[in-house]
Amino acid sequence: MSPVRSLVVLALILVAILIAPAAPAREFRVADTQVEDYPTVQAVLHMSRLIEEQTGGRHRLRVFHSRQLGEEQDTIEQTRVGAIDLNRTNVAPMGAFVPAANVLALPFLFRSKAHLHAVLDGPIGEEILASFEPHGFVALTFYDSGARSIYTRNRPVRSLADLAGLRLRVQQSDLMVAMVKAMGAVPVQLPYGQVETALATGLIDGAENNWPSYVTTGHYKVAPHYILTEHTMSPEVLVMSRRAWDSLSADDKAIFRAAALASNRAMRQQWNALEERSREQARAVGTTVVGRFDRDAFVAAMAGVHAGVLNDPALRRLVERIRESE
Repeated sequence: MSPVRSLVVLALILVAILIAPAAPAREFRVADTQVEDYPTVQAVLHMSRLIEEQTGGRHRLRVFHSRQLGEEQDTIEQTRVGAIDLNRTNVAPMGAFVPAANVLALPFLFRSKAHLHAVLDGPIGEEILASFEPHGFVALTFYDSGARSIYTRNRPVRSLADLAGLRLRVQQSDLMVAMVKAMGAVPVQLPYGQVETALATGLIDGAENNWPSYVTTGHYKVAPHYILTEHTMSPEVLVMSRRAWDSLSADDKAIFRAAALASNRAMRQQWNALEERSREQARAVGTTVVGRFDRDAFVAAMAGVHAGVLNDPALRRLVERIRESE
């Protein structure tokens, strides 16, 4: 090829590059069962803004809140196969896929919110996030979920004996089923979106959840007795499908991880404020809050539940490290 012809070809290639349209922005679908103004949804929206800024608009997240993509168990399965790109879920139902997730959901494991944060923000938390990957998920960060307590329709619960025979809704998790059975109640596995109707119709006698979920769902209107068992502090986790993760460049993966971590910090501030507002709203309408009860009896009843998880030596050591954490 002559020098002149070579220059012409090169010029044409450069022109083609300059006038070629920019690669279309990738929109990643995110599932969340909570309502739009809930802190987890707002945290993912915050993450999306950071990703758009850092990628020059190439990538963004579209959040399908309020169970638009299905109940929690359904969205977990869809995320695993890549039909959903990212998913915010509680760690308890993830225990069916990721053994270490069951550890974080163990009843009465964490001494306080400060203890929980020390674990999640340190090496143990990083190891647990990494443990999701062999099971088809890339875990990006944890979000707060407060402490879960029991609430009932007809009468307050002040002891284990008061729970005998009560039908309590639990998450779709074998660990949570075992926990409620150990308390002497009857576990009823129901999707989150069906709990209010089940309470109102008497299909169940009670449920268990944190203050914001208790109030934002309207459960406090039909189950006005709340006992502060604070039996689990199982956090939320934001996971990404392996298919979506592998579509990212190394630089973009770093951007996603950094944005997820930043969204974690933003979420905690919102969570603390919502938790306080929820407590005040429930008390303002006359919710019976039981704070004094035989907590030691509840803790003792969980011995068998812990033993079932701790048959695995690796999980037993993980629990020991969590208990030893300051």
